[in-house]
Amino acid sequence: MAWAERTPDLTALRDAAQRAQPVALAREQVLPVLDGLEEVVAGPGLRRGTTAAVTGSVGVESFTLALAAGASQQGSWTAVVGLPSLGLVAAGQVGVALDRLAVIDAPPTASWGAVVAALTDGFDLVVLDARRGLPGRQVQRLSARVRERGAVLLLVGGDRGHRWPLAADIDVRVTDAAWEGLGAGHGFLRARTLSVEATGRRGATRCRRLDVQLPGPNGGLAVIPAAEEPIEPEVSPRPRLSVVAS
Repeated sequence: MAWAERTPDLTALRDAAQRAQPVALAREQVLPVLDGLEEVVAGPGLRRGTTAAVTGSVGVESFTLALAAGASQQGSWTAVVGLPSLGLVAAGQVGVALDRLAVIDAPPTASWGAVVAALTDGFDLVVLDARRGLPGRQVQRLSARVRERGAVLLLVGGDRGHRWPLAADIDVRVTDAAWEGLGAGHGFLRARTLSVEATGRRGATRCRRLDVQLPGPNGGLAVIPAAEEPIEPEVSPRPRLSVVAS
């Protein structure tokens, strides 16, 4: 479903939230993530009532969709607000259930908070563009509403001078990206490797690093196993010499 009006109809949004509510994973304290992403979120999934931010210069929207895909596959509804560049084909390939995805045009600043608050009544995941400037008071009220309703906010971007006024519970940064498959001017793009770093608050303060292929060879997410540290061979201590005669 999608709303194309410049000023979204709040009644329609609330109706959509009510329709989504019966299949939401309301009894679960965490929303599952795809296999291999548990290290990024420092646990079995995205904890309800929290905010996760994904920043970087490339691959940000793709990785945000990957974070939402696990819960989407298990029955959660996802709302995306103000991201016209979002690719629905890419969302489907990474695992997002398109029949449980709502895409909403960016509302005017005056009604932005009300629109997103209406969505948190029934959608488990709400994906927002964090690169637009928003009043801190509006953001504080929205964060309180997210905690109350048990939704999860996924924030996209924010590196270009527009930062979310409040610290995210999980902060993911895409630090590097490289395509594979092209030779010396020929070949086909097969996969893109993203390097990510994640930190956070409370129990997620330790910096965690992960390399993934997104898209991978099959179009979805493929986690690259961490290289094992080489095992140093044991060296027997050299025997000490002692003087036995002079």
